Amino acid sequence: MSIDQELDNTISTFADIEAELNLRHAQDVLRDLVKNLDLTSSERQGLESDLSGLQQMLDKLEHTCIQIAVFGMVGRGKSSILNALLGQTVFATGPTHGITRTTEAKPWQVEGEHLTGAMSYRISQVELIDTPGIDEVDGQTREQMARQVAEKADLLLFVIAGDITQVEYQALSWLRDAGKPMLLVFNKIDQYPPGDRQAIYEKIRDERVRELLSPDEIVMVAASPLVASAVRRPDGSFQTQLNRGEPQINDLKLKILDILHREGKSLIALNTMLYAEDVNEQVVQRKLEIRADQARSVIWNATITKAVAIAINPLTAIDLLSGVAIDITLILTLSKLYGIPMTQRGALDLLQKIALSMGGIGASELITNLGLSSLKGFLGVTAPATGGATLAPYLSVAVTQAAVAGVSTYGIGQVTTTYLANGASWGDDKPKAVVRRILLSLDQASILGRIKDELWMKLGLEASN
Repeated sequence: MSIDQELDNTISTFADIEAELNLRHAQDVLRDLVKNLDLTSSERQGLESDLSGLQQMLDKLEHTCIQIAVFGMVGRGKSSILNALLGQTVFATGPTHGITRTTEAKPWQVEGEHLTGAMSYRISQVELIDTPGIDEVDGQTREQMARQVAEKADLLLFVIAGDITQVEYQALSWLRDAGKPMLLVFNKIDQYPPGDRQAIYEKIRDERVRELLSPDEIVMVAASPLVASAVRRPDGSFQTQLNRGEPQINDLKLKILDILHREGKSLIALNTMLYAEDVNEQVVQRKLEIRADQARSVIWNATITKAVAIAINPLTAIDLLSGVAIDITLILTLSKLYGIPMTQRGALDLLQKIALSMGGIGASELITNLGLSSLKGFLGVTAPATGGATLAPYLSVAVTQAAVAGVSTYGIGQVTTTYLANGASWGDDKPKAVVRRILLSLDQASILGRIKDELWMKLGLEASN
C-alpha cells in the first residue's frame, strides 16, 4: 500500500470517528432535551406537532436514519424519480394532475447497491419522502408544508423538467434557506434532443440558479423515459409505439450515495441539532408566554390584596408590615412560577434591592404610608364621635394610600418577573438601570386609576371623585 493510500485511510478513519462522536453527542443532547422538557398541559398546547417532531428526530438519531425529501411542481416526475431509485413502483404515479396529495415516506435499502463497489455506508437506514406539488395548494400552505418537511429532512431533491419557472425559482430559494444539502434534478431529458437538452442545462446552470447552486449540485435524469419502437400492424405495415424504458438514474444515485458515504452521520447529527434548537426556542418562548400570563395574574392579585389590606387597616405599623409581607409573598410565588428556588431571606434581599432602585415609587409609598396612614387613623377614630361625618374623607384617604402602595407592588412584580425570566439575573445592566427602564414603561396613572376603581368596588361603594 502506498503512502498516499495509507494517508487516505487514516483520514477516513479519523472522519469516521469524528462523525460517530458527533452522532453520539447529538443523541445525548436530544435525549436530555426530550427528558427535561417539563411542560404543563397548557404549555404543550400549540406545540404538539413540534414535540412530536422532536421525538421523531430522536428516533432518527437512535436508528441512524437519513431522510431524503423530494420537492417540485406537479407533473415534474417526483414520484417517478423515487420509484426509479427504489427499483420498483412504490409511490403512485399517473397522467392525472397531482397524484401525490400528502407526504409519503418509504425506506430505501441502499446496502445492496453495486454502484459504489466497496464503498462502506456509515448510516443504517435511508428514507425517501415524496411531497405534493408545490403548486398543488395555496402559497402559504404550500410553503408551510414544504418548510416542515425540509426542517426534518437531511438531503433535499428539487425536480424540474425543463427551464426553471418563476414559481420554481421562488420555491428553490426558500428551500435553499433551510441550509440543507440540495440537488437540482433535471428530469425528463429524454423528451429533448441532445442539443436542446444541453442548452437548457447550461441556461439553468449559468443563469437561473447560479447564485443558489453549484454545477455539482445539478443532475440530469430520465426517471421514466419513453422509448419508441416499431410495431407491425396486421396488414404488414409498421407503426411507432412508445413504451417505458429503463430509468436513466445512475448519475443521481451516485451523487446521493456519495453524499451518504461522505457525510451521512454528520448530516443526521447536524440537522437534528438544528431542528431541536428551533423547537427548543419555541418551547422556551411558549413557557415564557404562559408564565408571563400567569405572572400578570399573580402580580395583579398581590397588588389588589395589598391595596385592600392597607385601605381597611388604620394602623401605620401594620400597614408597613403587611405591605412587606405581601411583597415577599409575591416574589416567592413568582420565583416558584419560573422554577427558580428562592428562600424567604433571598426574597427579602431582592425586595430591598428593588425598593432601593425604585426611587420615586418607593419614596412616595413611604410618605403615603407615614403621612396618610396617620390621617386615615385619625379620621377613623373620630368617625363615631362625628356621627360618621369623617367616614367619607377616611375612605378617600384610604383608597389613595392603598392605590399608591398597589402601584409600588405592581412595579415590584414587574421587576421581579424580568429578573426571574432572565434566569435570576439582571443581564448586562445594573439593577437600578433595569428597574428604571421597567418603571418608565409602566403607565402609572392608568394603573393607579385601575386600582382605585377596583378598590371602590370591593369596598362596595361608588367611585369617589
